[in-house]
Amino acid sequence: MYIQFLRFLLPLVLTVVAQEVGGQVLNGGMARVPQATETLASYGLAWGLVNFTISPLLQITQLGLVLVDSQHALRKVRTFALICSSVLAGILATLALTPLGVWVIEDLHGVDRSLGTMAREALFWLIPIPLLRGLIRFYTGLLMRIRRTDVVSYAILSGIGASILAVFALLPARFVQERPIRLPLLVTYAGALAELAVVLWGRRQYARHRFTGAGERLTLAYVFRFFWPLALIMAIQGLSRPLINLFVSRGEDGAEALAVLTVVYTLGHLPYGWLNEIRNLPPAFKDKAGSLPYIRRFALGCGLFSFSVMIALFWTPLRGYILGTLIGIDAALVAHSGAPLILFSFFPLTVMTRAYLHGIGLLEHRTKVMAPSGPSRIGAILVTLTILSTTQLHGATRGVAALLSGFVVETLAVGWGVLGRGHRNGQSHAVRPEPTPDEESSAS
Repeated sequence: MYIQFLRFLLPLVLTVVAQEVGGQVLNGGMARVPQATETLASYGLAWGLVNFTISPLLQITQLGLVLVDSQHALRKVRTFALICSSVLAGILATLALTPLGVWVIEDLHGVDRSLGTMAREALFWLIPIPLLRGLIRFYTGLLMRIRRTDVVSYAILSGIGASILAVFALLPARFVQERPIRLPLLVTYAGALAELAVVLWGRRQYARHRFTGAGERLTLAYVFRFFWPLALIMAIQGLSRPLINLFVSRGEDGAEALAVLTVVYTLGHLPYGWLNEIRNLPPAFKDKAGSLPYIRRFALGCGLFSFSVMIALFWTPLRGYILGTLIGIDAALVAHSGAPLILFSFFPLTVMTRAYLHGIGLLEHRTKVMAPSGPSRIGAILVTLTILSTTQLHGATRGVAALLSGFVVETLAVGWGVLGRGHRNGQSHAVRPEPTPDEESSAS
């Protein structure tokens, strides 16, 4: 059974790792343009707000994976995805085009006008990103439903390849040298459009005729009830980075700390980010009896492997070589990146546990019990940031330490919801028949 898990997960793992490498290529490109620190800081600030805004869309994949079993369900979930994406695009437009954006970026974050103007320009050009990401995540879920993770892998690799090619093609361009913020914007669109093209091809090739049965009469209301706890969790997770940026940017080393965080968020995420895909194993293998103990052991092995890799990369001289030579940031930023990356080494131990617990909640359609984990995470981050703001730690170190505390508390809250509360209510963690929307309505 482990081989089946590996075949399902390996394409996703390889592409997540490649995606993070692609992010470092973009960081390396921004480090080599004029006004490098300002470009890294402003794009990091803008992309943090975009990530927060579109973070609920990450769970659109789970809708396709768990809920779609017919053409009727497919249309309902796709409609829901487009509605959510349009609303989030409207939020980005508000931040980019109204005084609210000036208040959020310049006043709230305490950055100067030139940096704020550059960040708002980035936000303006990123307004269509929610629609692109919503469609990508929806079709990714459909392909995972039929276990075509290889196509998902091709899509992500195509996006990464397009992004990397765009960095090298655009870096010497005169219009980029004159306005460096154009580089990350154009690279972002090159990757997103290439990824969307491949998942659309995959849907047409492999999933077009797979959902032909009558299925249950899925309603938008049921989709919303399933989705909102997941969206809340992801929105609050997405809030983590802007919140940390807010505290960090107001320090004496604000611009430098933002630049460091832009680099270490991506680099630190590279060796462990793929562990989040473990949450897809329980629903994807729900037809395999007795699979959960195997998935637990598989998750533990993956987490320990990731932890070992991070020790090798970030606790040794390799760290300096990666930061200074491969990415190309200056010596001051390299020095301040050390402690945050060491802290990142402990993230796999919480992520592997959280991912497995999320998978159980998805499998049993008990997403509501996971909702408190989001507020728990943000509360822990706020408390940690407040305490550490009285210390002399560098802003980037304070930010990553707060994020780690948030991960730990969030994982404990997920465990309490999925395991503790479930056991007290007498619920089994075996695979149970999925309730129909009508059955759920009558039960309420």
